[in-house]
Amino acid sequence: MCRRAGIVLIPIPGLRVTSFFSRRALLRQAAAAAAALALPFPVGACTSGGRRRGVPPDPDRERLAAWTHRLRAESLPGPQLGRTVGRLGELAAGSPYEPFTLDAYLRNGGTPVAEPLTLSLTRFDCVTLVEACLAVSRVAAAGASSTWEGFGREVERMRYRNGQRRGYTSRLHYFSEWISDGAQRGLLRDLGPHLGGAEDARPLRFMTEHRPKYPGLQDETVFQEMSAIERRLDDCPRRVIPTKRIPEVVGRLDTGDVLAFATEISGLDVTHSALAYRDDTGIMRVLHAPLSGGVVEVTRATLPEYVAAIRRSTGILVARPLPA
Repeated sequence: MCRRAGIVLIPIPGLRVTSFFSRRALLRQAAAAAAALALPFPVGACTSGGRRRGVPPDPDRERLAAWTHRLRAESLPGPQLGRTVGRLGELAAGSPYEPFTLDAYLRNGGTPVAEPLTLSLTRFDCVTLVEACLAVSRVAAAGASSTWEGFGREVERMRYRNGQRRGYTSRLHYFSEWISDGAQRGLLRDLGPHLGGAEDARPLRFMTEHRPKYPGLQDETVFQEMSAIERRLDDCPRRVIPTKRIPEVVGRLDTGDVLAFATEISGLDVTHSALAYRDDTGIMRVLHAPLSGGVVEVTRATLPEYVAAIRRSTGILVARPLPA
């Protein structure tokens, strides 16, 4: 079992999850990889001041420059953000899964009162993959030079409550709040109510009831702040599309929609997050950074099959990214 903030990622016994791309998608990915090596990066594309002589290349910044250049060359940034988000998921395929990156500063002696902004485009967990694909999409759509600072601003306003980073407890640890907070600020549209989602009003207490698992909660003040946040979330029930109803609504989902897999585990909202991905044959699959497999991939299983195989799953939360 893999823990990442409020999300608990549970391996699915018996489900074979494999990279699945059509021939056309694989060709696009190979072409993008070749372009990433060949592109003449514009001055200032990787950082606000460009790469300095003698400074070794930074693969994360180079990937940002290559990906935004590729999206613009393909004329992808536009009013429908989902297509761009899905394309970035294709480009990220094969990138390694790495858990606990956002808490690494705590293990290295940092304080939860001053949480740094952790960014990566070369390794992901399930949430940071979603954030990265949305953030790069918005950077590419902005039309200006693709700076690492601009990418960071886009991630920060998704990852933290009200878009303001004010320590460990300002991070949106429960993914259902990540969705509702983003929806309130026009970053997402929560599709749960529109797809007939059932209300899940169970209280969220998983973090404080499992305090030893979360290094940021070892500080008593931070623990009390997190307890208060959990209580406030009692007034924000989730809208979950039940597992048995997913085949009925799957035709209304688009590539790039944000998925969260709801659970019956006490005190917890979801166990995993991902992106919807409709392949070239029209089949809806799951594009994600999984614990099993260890790299960003698209499932061979369809979305309904994938959810049905998750132990203790109750359904999905769905949100559509907006180009805000």
